[in-house]
Amino acid sequence: MTQSLTTARSLAKKRLAVIVLGGIAGVAIGLAGVYGINTITRNAAVDPACAPAAEIARRIGPLARGEVAALTVAATARRPPELTFQDGNGQKKTLTDWRGRTVLLNLWATWCVPCRKEMPALEALQEKLGGPNFEIVAVNTDTRDPEKPKAWLKEVGITQLAYYSDASGKLFQDLKIAGKALGLPTTLLIDGAGCELGTIAGPAEWASEDAIKLIAAALQK
Repeated sequence: MTQSLTTARSLAKKRLAVIVLGGIAGVAIGLAGVYGINTITRNAAVDPACAPAAEIARRIGPLARGEVAALTVAATARRPPELTFQDGNGQKKTLTDWRGRTVLLNLWATWCVPCRKEMPALEALQEKLGGPNFEIVAVNTDTRDPEKPKAWLKEVGITQLAYYSDASGKLFQDLKIAGKALGLPTTLLIDGAGCELGTIAGPAEWASEDAIKLIAAALQK
């Protein structure tokens, strides 16, 4: 009887060891699967064309200070999601239309007080640095009266910025889903390959010396 009891206990211990090892292996496989998938996803999202953007991001990082200290420099150079909006004639536009030019993509609305306050500074920055290599693409996101933002821009004398709009609200939602937009204004700095260099949530003094130095550094070849 003692021998039978000993044998039973031995078998029970072996079964327990198998169960424990199986559980550990299952957890390990599960974690490996999760982290493996995440790694694949991260690697798949990295575009080789964005390699130069990583160097630009490192260059402008130390310049994100003062009036543009809120700029979050991109940790990984990659393209933002496909973004669509319309120009002043209602024609569809995407960021690929600016390929080869650095873009400061700004989302704004007339009901957004900080947006209205920073618009003259964006106008001044466009006047100073705008050209074949750089453009501020300010996209209005008002979802109602489409003539209201146009009238407001004319009223305050904004003439250097081309008019772009997205009355559907999809542009903001796409950036929100991507973790790039929390509210308005939202601004993204994007290089000529369409790769993200940095983002700012909220307004900035874009006509300041700090902003001009940062954008000028981003334009350096």
